[in-house]
Amino acid sequence: MKPNTWFALCGLSSFAAAQAVTYQNLTSANVRVDTGQTGPAVEEVHYYYDQWPIGLAISKQGRIFVCYTRGTYAYTLGEVTNTTAETPYPDLALNTPPGGLSTTFNGIPFGSSSNNTFISVQALYVAPDDILWVLDTGRPSTNETEMLTMPYAQPGGPKLVAVNLTNDSISATYTFPASVHYPDSYMNDMRFDMRPNVTASGKGICYIVDSSNEGRTGFIMLDLGTGESWRQLTQHPSTLRTFEEVPSYQGIPFYQRSPGLPLTNNQEGLDGAELSLYGDVMYYSPLTGDYLYSIESQYLRANPANDTLATQRASNNVKNLGQRGGNANGFSGDSNGAIYMLMPEQNAIYNYNTTTLQAEAFVRDPRIIWPDSSNVGFDGYIYFNINQLPYQPDWNNGTDLRQYPGVILRAKLPNNGTKSTVLGY
Repeated sequence: MKPNTWFALCGLSSFAAAQAVTYQNLTSANVRVDTGQTGPAVEEVHYYYDQWPIGLAISKQGRIFVCYTRGTYAYTLGEVTNTTAETPYPDLALNTPPGGLSTTFNGIPFGSSSNNTFISVQALYVAPDDILWVLDTGRPSTNETEMLTMPYAQPGGPKLVAVNLTNDSISATYTFPASVHYPDSYMNDMRFDMRPNVTASGKGICYIVDSSNEGRTGFIMLDLGTGESWRQLTQHPSTLRTFEEVPSYQGIPFYQRSPGLPLTNNQEGLDGAELSLYGDVMYYSPLTGDYLYSIESQYLRANPANDTLATQRASNNVKNLGQRGGNANGFSGDSNGAIYMLMPEQNAIYNYNTTTLQAEAFVRDPRIIWPDSSNVGFDGYIYFNINQLPYQPDWNNGTDLRQYPGVILRAKLPNNGTKSTVLGY
């Protein structure tokens, strides 16, 4: 039976006629459009034309320091000198390990063991007292154009270095024993609490993220007074990468295509971490995972060497705060207690609101193509590096799909937010 015959038998011929498709001139239709932009204006601060960046930090005086994970790059720590140029900081000599970036033992590659030069810097932090903190992984990549190979770390190479910005000289260096920093550890980021009551030494503590892809993700704590360090939440489920996660970047599902290897997924564990305004809570998450976690920082500060139940207490006190709307990279916090999360899938930065217990959109812009590190400045802006990481050659069959320049962007913080100094830093 023909459709119109059926409508007629049912007395619905007029209904069928009414359902005929009609067209209109779409140029006058008010179709909703996604502009790709949300929140405050995004400003371009600096352009990278020579080396792709990772970390950044901005001093009280407005000096901008940047770092680059090391491969063939001439230096790993730099200072911005103008809108399109950087220079080695403090100088090229301190960026040049004697004997080279890496060596081999019995055919196995290891990074340099130099504890007084920079090998491969991953993260930076500028304190109000004009100290630049430099986190050196000690693990340089051995190839920048095809498949990246990362040597194991040697004791002495992975380190935290304090640089006095008043005279551009190193004022302190901290290294880690092999029982705390493993050969396949990868120190990714750091946070400080300098209040005198948080450690027995009274000199403050540094919380360091170990985001190792090969080994044991977790937190490393460093007593800045004694130099003693310890681990917590090693391989805890909240720090592990999500198996076979398939994110989308710029609207395209992403699969990792590394030269000489089968098709796989970008799977990265613990990455973003930020202390609450008063230092009592650590917020954190894996990169490839949609859930946000927290733990009271007292459980991270407990040294298992002094308390046989410290590891169990830490594990028992992790809180799952639920999904936040996608994968997240680095975190930052401000003087209002906001927890900013870099969201590479959304070309955005979200804020976890600790009052409403929800993730909220802060800023979104088409130029935010993999925000890799952020820093809340003393001037009321959040600064963030854009390095187009999903387009790097190691993830695209050896073809470099990145397009210069990389860029530092910034956006004005809401509610007169600025860098918090509640924790002494």
